[in-house]
Amino acid sequence: MHKKLPAPLLLITDRTQNPRPLIETVAAALEGGCRWVMLREKDLPPDALLDLARQISALTSASGATLSINSDIAAAKALKAGLHLPADGSALAARATLGPAALIGKSAHSLDEIEKALDTGADYVTLSPIFASASKPGYGPALGIEGLRKAAARLQIPIVALAGIDADNAGPCLKAGADAVAVMGGIMRAEDSAAEVRALLAALGKASS
Repeated sequence: MHKKLPAPLLLITDRTQNPRPLIETVAAALEGGCRWVMLREKDLPPDALLDLARQISALTSASGATLSINSDIAAAKALKAGLHLPADGSALAARATLGPAALIGKSAHSLDEIEKALDTGADYVTLSPIFASASKPGYGPALGIEGLRKAAARLQIPIVALAGIDADNAGPCLKAGADAVAVMGGIMRAEDSAAEVRALLAALGKASS
């Protein structure tokens, strides 16, 4: 039995796309109603990442939101946060360190990678790219709504649709079988990140009603 996902919208951070301090954007997203944040700043050394993670953890805790950390298992353990792994990461090894209650996800870009995530005990996968993405132009080809639908129908694991997601296509992703959507650049680059989150949540609410 897989864990229920914390929220229908996952914000993935990327401070290189963010015109403001990352803390400000995360705070705005939480104000807008975001309740799941993944800290993904792979270029930071461990000490700097842990410091940033502590700051964001204080924000997510105050908002009742869930924090996941990309790749850094030590930071996830220190903050009792979730962990997100690349496609070749071992969820079983991570769970041995973090414990049975930890929320552990993996990246996937194909049905084969989703199946491997199932085999290693991940709680969910991010499936990408669903659409062409300005944040990661080198990934592809885009799977599209039909590819997402096929993955959701074939494999019983919560799927978070990722790449090119906006308020116009977030709803169709849920209707195609995604359990949640993830957004990076659309929120990072937005002039008003809180308003962007509200628009995304409104679209997701309509799709699930």
